[in-house]
Amino acid sequence: MAAGGRSFACCAAVLLAATVLLSAPATTEAYDSLDPNGNITIKWDIMQWTPDGYVAVVTMFNYQQFRHIGAPGWQLGWTWAKKEVIWSMVGAQTTEQGDCSKFKGNVPHCCKRDPTIVDLLPGTPYNMQIANCCKAGVINTFNQDPANAAASFQISVGLAGTTNKTVKLNYKEYWRVKITITNFNFRMNYTQWNLVAQHPNFDNITQLFSFNYKPLTPYGGGINDTAMFWGVKFYNDLLMQAGKLGNVQSELLLRKDSQAFTFDKGWAFPRRVYFNGDNCVMPPPDAYPWLPNASPLTKQPLTFSFLVFWVVLATLLAYA
Repeated sequence: MAAGGRSFACCAAVLLAATVLLSAPATTEAYDSLDPNGNITIKWDIMQWTPDGYVAVVTMFNYQQFRHIGAPGWQLGWTWAKKEVIWSMVGAQTTEQGDCSKFKGNVPHCCKRDPTIVDLLPGTPYNMQIANCCKAGVINTFNQDPANAAASFQISVGLAGTTNKTVKLNYKEYWRVKITITNFNFRMNYTQWNLVAQHPNFDNITQLFSFNYKPLTPYGGGINDTAMFWGVKFYNDLLMQAGKLGNVQSELLLRKDSQAFTFDKGWAFPRRVYFNGDNCVMPPPDAYPWLPNASPLTKQPLTFSFLVFWVVLATLLAYA
């Protein structure tokens, strides 16, 4: 799968296999000399972790030059690697629910080990839609109609084996940072927002969720300590005005540099932060939380308040 806000190559840990079933007539060979690079790319973006799994947005791009995916539309199927279930879906549905008899009360959308997903119809209620969904499975060619050359749906997966005990493996080699941007403005949305932060460990970003990321090297290629983050299109690229939806979040997984890594004197927090190009005022190093074992009275985590505020929570895993 292609990399967007950190996509996974068909999520090997999650999917055993994935197959796109097209409505086009069967052919004896997939290669076409008139369209040698034609393909359908499937991107599986994990947007957030849940207590027993995750929420992902799945997008299919039709990069074929002259072959549409016409009626009766696309179908996407796979086989789970474990005992995963689909708790809910937005923008698509499964063709069968499967045997969910062991669940009482809160019943999953689908319990089949090999679910088949289909698109919803145009006119689906708005609260069941996501961008690029609900076209009855029709995807036009990227060459002819790029605006309608993709299809997306959101899926909430459970029983995936990704509990809080597992986002804690390998403490000694990695550390985790959570970024939250909250809009306190009751009158304004921020479209195509971006965040620039500086930290010496940004040269070792291993994994990123829910945001797009690009390293900035203002001092030349030898120093990679500045990162630019922005939202995933149609998912969180719009920062809503103050209220329940007025925040966006991401998590970063960074590899530790044993020579430099410490939680002492605010080292884990960013040196500089810019939001939409505006330089945010940062507290002095001695105002940050210190290590829990530095004093029996640990200071509480800080929040940095602007029109939009940013909170970084560095998980204290260094000495596990």
